[in-house]
Amino acid sequence: MRQVAARAGVSHQTVSRFLRGDPGMKPATVERLREAVDALGYRPDLTARSLRTGRSGVLTAMLPSPVTAFPTPVLAAAAEVAHEHGYFMEVAVVAGGSTERAARAAELLTSGRSEGVLFLGDLPDGGVPSNRDRGALVLFDDFDDQLRGVGQLADATPVAEAIAHLASLGHRRFLHLAGPQQWASARARRSTYLETIERLRAEYPGLSSAGIVAGTWSADSGYDGVAQLPADMDFTAVIAANDLVAMGAIRALGERGLSVPADVSIVGWDDQEMGRYSTPSITTVVVDREMQGRVAMRQLVALVRGEEPGETMGLLNRLVWRESTGPAPGRDTEA
Repeated sequence: MRQVAARAGVSHQTVSRFLRGDPGMKPATVERLREAVDALGYRPDLTARSLRTGRSGVLTAMLPSPVTAFPTPVLAAAAEVAHEHGYFMEVAVVAGGSTERAARAAELLTSGRSEGVLFLGDLPDGGVPSNRDRGALVLFDDFDDQLRGVGQLADATPVAEAIAHLASLGHRRFLHLAGPQQWASARARRSTYLETIERLRAEYPGLSSAGIVAGTWSADSGYDGVAQLPADMDFTAVIAANDLVAMGAIRALGERGLSVPADVSIVGWDDQEMGRYSTPSITTVVVDREMQGRVAMRQLVALVRGEEPGETMGLLNRLVWRESTGPAPGRDTEA
């Protein structure tokens, strides 16, 4: 700590305040200390600090097992926020159902091994056992027990926005390449697709669905979904389950002699990096998973410190228009 203090030009007491996450410190001082800590590779001795203060300095992100879809962006952002506030974030993967995870969370909090738990997945009906006498818990309920997106992650509002805009560009026949229906997000996109087509028919005469093709989240699914369609099936707009499905569909459309977006417009989901640089680049839905992790961890840190967790989650899903969408064939309107 004294080496950090000397490098930053402050007292060792100021270093201690920084490591505790004192909110009253000047931003310039915090920046100098962060640079000094990073340059020296300083890390507090958590065992010694726990003995001295009665606090572990550890926060835990608790995941269900088996882990089939690791939420890397969420956890990376949460770990960054924890570090900024002087905490170490560990990841615990607990086998069994929500009851077993809740019991393990209570054990960590009661023992002082962890000061707070970010609980991914469902809580049991009784919540976390109430015999804990310290610590805090934040329920991250945008994932189910298989770490599949629910809640805001399953919000399909951008599907309705995409269909309405494409209809305004002259598109009247839509196709939906659906994702696996055991996922709440795929079910929501399918139902929103159908509801929006029905709702907009009065405003756009002739608007209809050419069909829904069941599939998975893979590029193969998008390719096969289009390749198997009858040669005379008529559609000019495709709502794909995600960007990979969209890219597979674009390949199959090309093999059928159709160009994107001149003949068919296509919308994906997830803002995959490869979709930004593909030709054409994919119109998609950006999902701000980093914001999820940051906000959840800030709420947990506030609770651990006895403060009000005032920050709330903003909108996660945002539609971004790119080259894979345009006017319906024969229309000159710009996308």
